[in-house]
Amino acid sequence: MNIGDELRGVVRGTVLAAGDEGFEQARRPWNLAIDQPVRAVVEAADAEDVAALVRHAHLAGLAVTTQPSGHGATGDTGEAILLRTARLDHLHVDPAERVARAGAGVKWGRVQEAASPHGLTGLAGSSPAVTVTGYTLGGGLSWFGRRHGWAAGGVRAFDIVDATGTRARITADDDPELFWALRGGGGDFAIVTALEFDLHPAPALYGGRLLWPAAMAPAVLEAYREITATAPDELTLWYDLLQFPGAAPMVAVDATYLGAGGDAETLMRPLEKIAGRLSDSRAVLPVAGLGAITAEPTDPGPGMSRAELLTGLTDDVAAVLLEQPIDPLLSVQVRHLGGALARPSGIPAGQLAEPYALYLFGIPGQDGGAAVRERMDRLTGALVPCTSGRKPFTFLAPGERAAAAFAPGDLARLRDVKRSRDPRGTFRSNFPVLA
Repeated sequence: MNIGDELRGVVRGTVLAAGDEGFEQARRPWNLAIDQPVRAVVEAADAEDVAALVRHAHLAGLAVTTQPSGHGATGDTGEAILLRTARLDHLHVDPAERVARAGAGVKWGRVQEAASPHGLTGLAGSSPAVTVTGYTLGGGLSWFGRRHGWAAGGVRAFDIVDATGTRARITADDDPELFWALRGGGGDFAIVTALEFDLHPAPALYGGRLLWPAAMAPAVLEAYREITATAPDELTLWYDLLQFPGAAPMVAVDATYLGAGGDAETLMRPLEKIAGRLSDSRAVLPVAGLGAITAEPTDPGPGMSRAELLTGLTDDVAAVLLEQPIDPLLSVQVRHLGGALARPSGIPAGQLAEPYALYLFGIPGQDGGAAVRERMDRLTGALVPCTSGRKPFTFLAPGERAAAAFAPGDLARLRDVKRSRDPRGTFRSNFPVLA
């Protein structure tokens, strides 16, 4: 009996194995630049299907890697079974309690659409296409993190399947060690089938993008430095150097403000003084419109990324960023951190003492990405004196290790949880903590 037939006798959902029609498409992650070898793909029908699969894998000595969509895929899957959880798509928003319950397949866009009519928001990132569960297991670095901290810090409960295939609901009271590990330590410890998390008041949200020709990049960066030096926690700004195919290079500032638009405009006045603006999309927004600010692709495509945490946005950093065009990269982004993110969190993600994050993105060409990789190497290499060496877990790139995301004591604690809860290695996350 082959692996496909074996698994069809275990689960009620869809099973595809090598040689089956649709297998090659099913095994591909959201990032099409990543090759993801797996023995089979299982699209679970429900949480009980997940439990049945894990029980089988545990007894058979097989590994399971879980992806609703594969946004964080690394290709380090070996001979694992790829579990898809997109069908676990139940969502309930309780506006009175300010809490949401989302299945493992629910994407942030749906949460924001459900929360918006109640004047509430989740701690979503820039893309509505990312799943709540995958994002939160990695900590969840939100547009509103400066005000409310890591998304993982707001989780109230997880529904899980453990390494023996047993279903459970865990909270800080029921299982404090596993609960701690799941709130930002990655997907190495259990399969999360649903989670409950806090929603936050957002009676007013203002945001959008200001865009200039690249010639204005130095002036825009100087204004960005001025504003972020004293910005209140309600205001978040991202500085973007952009080089889209077929377009002239540009510079942008993306913004969100939890409050009235007039207050935000006053805070952002140094940017408004810069001449030559090509566009300004800032407006009062529903929280469901958050993804429109950066308008990131919502369909799968190839990409390469790298991130660093900056110890400051000094003149030396500015000189490196502005020294030459970013081509062949599509974007070089500087995100303002600080606020609640800089305070102790009580979760594995810890606190970000670094005030800015650098995020690089490019699309591999016919050279397999060599040019993009070389440009990233040169840029990050020049910035080494001004980077901390640590990276947020959610920003780790293929080839990097989980150890780069955690303080030594927290990493040791996460490894202890992995060894005690999954001694046979049934679960394989994108970035294993024991690697």
